[in-house]
Amino acid sequence: MSAVPTLGVVALDCPDPVALAEFYRAVLDWDAPEVAEDGHWVTLRDPRGGAGIAFQRVPDYRPPAWPSAENPQQMHLDLNVTDMEAAHERVLGIGAKLLDDAPKGFRVYADPVGHPFCLCAS
Repeated sequence: MSAVPTLGVVALDCPDPVALAEFYRAVLDWDAPEVAEDGHWVTLRDPRGGAGIAFQRVPDYRPPAWPSAENPQQMHLDLNVTDMEAAHERVLGIGAKLLDDAPKGFRVYADPVGHPFCLCAS
């Protein structure tokens, strides 16, 4: 047994955990999410191992603004892709909104409830 922790999940607040989990399941092409009985906590597991993503229901959820110091993003996900154009079209088709497409090797999007995430050229 080790005293050194390992990362289990990154948890995102949202108004509808099942719907947001389904968005990221489609983006990442992962298996179906695990939904708690009350539906307030949903977990996506990486089928290759490693950390997953969890989604928790938050009453009166307020989405982050990007970029904004008044209502900051606080965190975001970086998703590596080998074909930026194909991945761009795919996430837009799933429901992402493009926030910044400056040619820096990455593009910034918002998920359906406003969390920023990036597609990063790998």
